[in-house]
Amino acid sequence: MRYALIALALLTPGISFASEGENDRLLHKLQADVSADRIESDIKKLVAFGTRHTLSETESESRGIGAARRWVKAEFDSISDDCGGCLDVFYVSDFVEGETRIPNRTEVVNVIAVQRGTLDPDRVVMMSGDIDSRVSDPMNKDDDSPGANDNASGLAGVLEAARVLSKEKFAGTIVYAGLSGEEQGLFGGKILARYAQQNGWRVKAVLNNDMIGNIEGIDGVIDNSTARVFSEGTRFVETEEEARIRRFSGGEVDSPSRNLARYIDRLADEYIPNLDIMMVYRLDRFSRGGHHRPFNEAGMPGVRIMETHENYVRQHQDLRTEDSIEYGDVIEGVNFDYARKLTSLNVVALAAMASAPPFPANVEIEGAVQPSTTLSWDRPSGRKARNLAGYRIHWRLTDAPQWTNSIDVGDVSEFTLENIVIDNYFFGVSSISKDGAESPVVFPGPMGSFGE
Repeated sequence: MRYALIALALLTPGISFASEGENDRLLHKLQADVSADRIESDIKKLVAFGTRHTLSETESESRGIGAARRWVKAEFDSISDDCGGCLDVFYVSDFVEGETRIPNRTEVVNVIAVQRGTLDPDRVVMMSGDIDSRVSDPMNKDDDSPGANDNASGLAGVLEAARVLSKEKFAGTIVYAGLSGEEQGLFGGKILARYAQQNGWRVKAVLNNDMIGNIEGIDGVIDNSTARVFSEGTRFVETEEEARIRRFSGGEVDSPSRNLARYIDRLADEYIPNLDIMMVYRLDRFSRGGHHRPFNEAGMPGVRIMETHENYVRQHQDLRTEDSIEYGDVIEGVNFDYARKLTSLNVVALAAMASAPPFPANVEIEGAVQPSTTLSWDRPSGRKARNLAGYRIHWRLTDAPQWTNSIDVGDVSEFTLENIVIDNYFFGVSSISKDGAESPVVFPGPMGSFGE
């Protein structure tokens, strides 16, 4: 059955879903539960390993990446013990050799903790941070490389997110990932992306946190109230036929990663005090890379979350003082409350997505040469759809950065917006749970698909 609404401008919901319900209260509680003190303690512990270079010592119990990753696993195991074994903690690794920065055979080891969903356990949202660090020479595995901000801050955020979120249950699965080999060529991400595909994970979002603790920029700005979210505009895995469809239908700025960034931006406005998101329409910083990229290249939505103002004298630097400038990524360069703020953003985003029903799949749109626009999608069934209340249609002007208009349309699989001309707007669909949790907006066609 086709449902239709006659309106010139739709700003008022036609059907009411929960907006100030159980999920809303949960998200406010979760963001408040994140602790700056625990994050500080974790960063100091990681710094104390001396170096966490991917090629560094693995046998020592106190120095090198081997000791660091064993400590991370022990922390995940402890968190799991506290929640009655709610986390499945394990290593995901592979050997790398013959690469520019890993010439000799080296095992790159990731530490993974999985919090299984109660209704849809194969649907995964992930938060990642990097275990490894480096100094000026990317091959220098021996000198001290504290990596306090890059990226002990991101990894500490992952551990803290696990502590907070493991106290709750969610419909979908949350994965907490400590990745290795980032500084040597993003190898940990490549290994985990391959593992996810081999094990049937339906990865809907990867939140890569890389440097979330610095507020003093090389540009002279001190800023603890903004953060950047980088996202690819079109899917890396787009085929030639899909590019042809996009050319005539739009979608250059509506990949799933880009709509994930919009989702995070909206959640920051609603739940994180004194934090504004700068959405950067680029995969990563100019000509640079991060650990969300391997997931994008495997067809999985992913973004990079990080500080707004970087300080290059504290990144990838030998510890030294020259011309009264102190170089090095040391603990004094980390603002722990800012790291807490960005961690709480991750916590809210993970909880919201894991609480949502299955994301709309196979979204299609039609309305050429008509005074109306029709959207349709597949409605899931079975256990994974038990928390589904219905759907919300969104639209915006084509030059608007954020979704501006929406209407709740109920538990249907097709809806027509009368007198809303398809040529003038971009459209999308989100799913709503019975307690008010909402998925990211899904743009129609392969351009915006989050997958099945």
